[in-house]
Amino acid sequence: MAASIGTPTRAENDGDNQFKNKKQNDAPERKLESMSFLQVFRVIARDSVFGFVFWSVFQGLAPMIWFYPLNELEISGYEAFAAVWLSPILCLIPGFLGLIQNKWILILMRLIVVASVASFQAETTLQRLVTLAVGAGISMLVLAASLWHPNKAVRYRTFWGLILGLHAFLAGRVWYVTFVPTWWDKESNTIMTAAGAVAALGYVLEEVASFDKGYGMKSVSRRAHWLPCGLGLGSLFYLTQMCFGEASLITRWTVKGFPDTGPVPLPWGSLVLLSLLSGSVFGPRYKRPLLCAILATACIFTLLLNSNPYIAFAAGCCLAHLTMCIWPMAIEVATQSHPGLCLTVAAITYIVQVLFWVWTVAYNFVPYGEYTREHTDWLLSAVMGCIVLMTACYSKPSLGVTVTATKSESSSVPKFGHYVKVLLLIFLLGQFGMIKRFAKYQPAPRQKADSKIFTAGVWTFHFGYDNKGWPSMERAAQMINDTGVDVLTLLESDASKPFLGNNDLATWLGERLNFYVDFGPSTKDHTWGNLILSKYPIVKSVHHLLPSPKGELAPAITASINISGTVVDFVVTHMGNDRDALDRQLQAQFLAKELKNSPHPAVFLGYVTSAPDSENYKHLLTEGKVKDIDSSDKRRWCEYIMYKKLIRLGYARISHGGLSDTEVQLGTFRIPTNVQSYSDNKRTTISPEKHKIDKNILFNDKFGKYYQHHGYFNHHGFHMGTPKYFYND
Repeated sequence: MAASIGTPTRAENDGDNQFKNKKQNDAPERKLESMSFLQVFRVIARDSVFGFVFWSVFQGLAPMIWFYPLNELEISGYEAFAAVWLSPILCLIPGFLGLIQNKWILILMRLIVVASVASFQAETTLQRLVTLAVGAGISMLVLAASLWHPNKAVRYRTFWGLILGLHAFLAGRVWYVTFVPTWWDKESNTIMTAAGAVAALGYVLEEVASFDKGYGMKSVSRRAHWLPCGLGLGSLFYLTQMCFGEASLITRWTVKGFPDTGPVPLPWGSLVLLSLLSGSVFGPRYKRPLLCAILATACIFTLLLNSNPYIAFAAGCCLAHLTMCIWPMAIEVATQSHPGLCLTVAAITYIVQVLFWVWTVAYNFVPYGEYTREHTDWLLSAVMGCIVLMTACYSKPSLGVTVTATKSESSSVPKFGHYVKVLLLIFLLGQFGMIKRFAKYQPAPRQKADSKIFTAGVWTFHFGYDNKGWPSMERAAQMINDTGVDVLTLLESDASKPFLGNNDLATWLGERLNFYVDFGPSTKDHTWGNLILSKYPIVKSVHHLLPSPKGELAPAITASINISGTVVDFVVTHMGNDRDALDRQLQAQFLAKELKNSPHPAVFLGYVTSAPDSENYKHLLTEGKVKDIDSSDKRRWCEYIMYKKLIRLGYARISHGGLSDTEVQLGTFRIPTNVQSYSDNKRTTISPEKHKIDKNILFNDKFGKYYQHHGYFNHHGFHMGTPKYFYND
């Protein structure tokens, strides 16, 4: 039998007898009297770092590919780069697997994978994509060579390198507030590249496993069928990334409106990490993987369908435990099938499942999207069905899980207990990061001369990537802070999906800038995201999916926010694509009704996909009983600010500066003392000095002064005939 992860089987021993040189067979069995602490540390650190690099590259490719169709709003052709994941098909070539299992070839491939991490520092997006794609393809070959290696010690360590690497990867994301350290900035990228290079070169000093010439070409027995193994392994990779590629993901599947939002990433993400830890520690001891898979299926559909956020979250934590329990069996049974066929099928399965989730959300922009619209239930049925099928193949008594070292191996590899201790250490490191973040997060209103003045804004955020595909969060945070905005809605903000990087933009911005956060409609609701950041407490909010009979789903939030003792209602939305007239008509009717029914002062911040004076625009104004902050601005198309029972003070349009494809719009208002009897400002000026506009009302001069034309420049500046200020004689 081929590569089990621990104890050698009779089939493996029979395969050993086929070697002409018996001494060569005995080389891997050479034992050290005992492994010193330093040796154990080096081995575990080396394997864990490379595991971290593997998960960084594996989870980093899809967002880079997605960058192109995201910008073009159609299939771009760059999706073909996903084919690099099919590289294990080369193992079907006779002798190829043995070639890449050669010690020096394998070290070279590991170095190539590490080098692809430095793609983050490439000059162009295409250079970065190509370099990263090469590394992703080679990483799959490294996986094939090491998980299917004839030496059981190599298989054993590779498995634990993957598990420890995953936990370290998640702990790193805790410290980087949901983002991957590898892809954050040049400094962290350089550190990870250097660490990966040291780990890869460290394999030169390998003592536990001999990679002598010809050793990887051993003929072995294969008892598991490659098809169910490949389907299950690919689905397990996808399930792990979709739900647990970051600790906050399942909380964003269950989120509700205020005052009881359900579990939020901080601190509830700690329970997710604890569940993953328990599964990794106890999973190797479980003897009924089929039962685990069946229970996991029940859990994931509870997570998807249950409306109680706490029950759904509890199901998600159980799913985390069971997912990690399935991993040892999955590797065990997969490595008893054909490596080339199994990993190729796994890669195809993973690619199809990633694309299917794209199709469930982007159905309005892709071929045959009308058939996949909102069918995450189909996707999860296929994912769990494949995993159940794989576990059914494990029912044979000869396929026992053995991911702990036997007595005969304990002197040449770290013991199971060593790995458990490192897992606990990584978990504690992640928890310390959670505690530090929790203690630091202190939302508070801005100090103002007039507490009844506030600034509201709307920005289509484009998922936190700039127009060249690099993370833009720090620059965006600085710009948001400079605006002095008190309530901001970010549209296209749900990046908690595998093809968008599994990043929680709401959490990051909330903690970085100390805002209260309403994530908006959940990730499982198939929208592109719509969140609210507020310097003032959110009293109540309701999440909506607007009527969308034909086009893309449109999210909306109605939120009541306590601004210095006065409740102000905010209606924020991203309406559907302009090609679907009926959808936008129904959506405008719904939003107008929400505005009309608001008993408080109210602000509308929305992406309307209609020109000024269009039917939908007029309907919002007339039926919603609101006013446009600047009805003279005819050059808008999507973003609008409307209001009622407030006094308008200022209006600005700030260029995106390459961070998005859309500008930021700001409106400053005063809450009147008596909302039943007040006078709104009717006159407009672009010269605040001339009309003695209060300096406390002026927008930040960091963005320049009045600018008439479109701001096609790289920095953030006023443009499109703003800023404007409003006054009465």
